[in-house]
Formats: sequence, C-alpha cells, structure tokens
Amino acid sequence: MRLSVTRVLAVVLATVLGGYVFVVGPHLAGERERRRTAAIDAALPPTHPAPHRSGRGTFPAPGDVFVGIMTDEGVHDLTEAARFTRRTGHRPQVYEFSLDWANDTFDAGPVDDIARRGMMPLLAWEPWDHRAEPDTEELRGEQPRYRLSRIIDGAFDPYIRSWAEGIASLGYPVGIRFAHEMNGYWYPWCEESNGNRPGEYARAWRHVHRLFERAGADNAVWVWSPNVHYTNATPFEKLYPGDAYVDWVGLSGYYGTVGKENYQSFDRIFTASEKRLARLTAKPLVITEVGATDAAGRKAEWIAGMFRSLPRHPRIIGVIWYEAVRVIDWRVTTSAASVRAFAAGVAAPRHRTPWSPEAQPRRRL
Repeated sequence: MRLSVTRVLAVVLATVLGGYVFVVGPHLAGERERRRTAAIDAALPPTHPAPHRSGRGTFPAPGDVFVGIMTDEGVHDLTEAARFTRRTGHRPQVYEFSLDWANDTFDAGPVDDIARRGMMPLLAWEPWDHRAEPDTEELRGEQPRYRLSRIIDGAFDPYIRSWAEGIASLGYPVGIRFAHEMNGYWYPWCEESNGNRPGEYARAWRHVHRLFERAGADNAVWVWSPNVHYTNATPFEKLYPGDAYVDWVGLSGYYGTVGKENYQSFDRIFTASEKRLARLTAKPLVITEVGATDAAGRKAEWIAGMFRSLPRHPRIIGVIWYEAVRVIDWRVTTSAASVRAFAAGVAAPRHRTPWSPEAQPRRRL
C-alpha cells in the first residue's frame, strides 16, 4: 500500500491524540486535582480541638455569633470554601450543604472531612429529586412521590433510618435542616404545593425526628428554617412542630431576590420575621441563608451594615452566607470591596468562636 502524505499525517495525528487521551490528559487531570487538594488543605487544614473562650464547651460561646457558608458544590468540593477563607481570612465555623432524597445516600467520608477541618456540618436535607426540578417556578413544588403524606405513612422509613444510623455513628454534632423554607410554595414539602394538606408538615417533621431518636442519633441538631415571612406565605404557627422537636430555628433572606430588588437592609429583611418567631418559641436563631446582590454596587455596604446590625439581634447565634451563584452571584468574593467589608466585620472577637467535635451546640439563649 502506497503511503500518501495525507495518510502519514493521519497516522501521526492519531498517535498524538492517543498519547494525549491515554497519557498526557490523565496526567494533567491528576495534576490539577493534586493542586486543587493542596489549595484546599492550605486554606482549610485539619484542626485540633480548641478550647472555647468561655470555657463552657458550648458552640457558639455565650454572646458569640458564628459565621458559616453554604456553597453550590457542598460536600463534593471544598474549593469555594477554601477560596472564601483565603480571601476573607475567616475559616467558616459551620459548613452547610444540600443533599436530596432521590440521589444521595449516607456517606460518612465527606461529612468527616468537613468536621476534621474545624467546621460543623449542617445538612440541608431535601425530600425531593432536585434533578427533576422543572423550569417553571409554579411547577417546582410538584413531585407527587414526595408528598408529605407519604413521609408520614412510612414510605421513606428505610431511607430515613439509614441516615439516622449514619448520623448516630459520627459521634459529633451534625445540623439537620430538614425540608427548609416550608412556608413557601416552591418545594414539594410546602403545604401550599404538591397536594399537601394543612398540618402535614409538622407531622412529617415529628415522624422523621422520632426515627432519628430511635436510632440513637442524639447528636443531630434540628434546625427548623422557614423563609422570611412574606404576603400569602403560610404562617409560621401552622408549621412549627414544637420545641421538643427543634434545637435551632432559622431564617432564609436575601437582598436582591424578587420583591427585594430595591435596597433593603439586614434589619428590614429579618426583623419582622424574627419578632414573629419570638412569639412562637425561645429557641436560638440562625440565619441559615443570606446573601446580597451587587447589581446596584451596594453589596459591600450591605455586608458592613449586616455586621453592624447583628449586635441588635441577641437571639441570633449564627449567620450562614450563601457563597454561591444561583441566578444572582451572591458570593462575597465577587469584588475586593465586598471582601474588605466582610473581613472587617467578621474580625470582631464575637465571630471567632471555634467549633470542635467535642463542643455542645447551644440549645438555649
């Protein structure tokens, strides 16, 4: 067979591509992974238990307010958490991450990795299939498989027990933010959606809680976390499962979401809902999701205002910044001004209380 120039070039190209695919490509990918891991280890190195300033072994210490983050990648990748830590100089004391019932089974490894880096794991545990989320907001909460009645009737008991037993095996506190923002309409566990009926949310919560109790998971820290109240939202009072089933209450609120495009301070967003909660329970309050837009160039101003406001809210024991992009880029690290404002605010001694696996979560104010 006569070799043409074209055939020779084709053979050479195939050889080069084969070498890249099977030798060079994997090597480069492995090198990138090693560098990424090294960067995470440098920013978030494993820690050893540190004594609390109060000496009482509670988290956070009385009078202190922890500052944590939530990212898009969650337990799967701590790169964003490491970037946040490098830029702001603050190691988050709590790391919140989302997992859903359709796609996630219990795996101690990633949760242990969070804890050994000095961050309390906080699971936003979602009874739905987030991959089946429709594009239409009005239909987002429609997944009949995950109706509250099915949770109550025990359809998911084996799955819940597997998590309860897994959490119990960890031996350190893990936050369980089960079925959050239930006072809205955009999730299948909201009473306003998915064919759910009044009273079923609290019943489902208590059912899940009892399964954890039976599994001996007394290290679970139960975080009941509605969205900040808005017109036509389901009232908090109709959804609260009772103090016996809750350790912390939470609130989600943002400057920049629909209805909050104009500048609204931290106080404006949270104070009214905080007062509603105070009439319902005396449990400690955590801002479980917060973020601010920079569309008008006022994110840094908003962040500085948040830290100034926090001392006026003694019920708040923690704040978790949504360090992620979802429609809006909420991350602190989007601008040097935002980073400076956050670093200055979080440097106050009251935000430096460390977390360690031996610390007992504050369950009273």
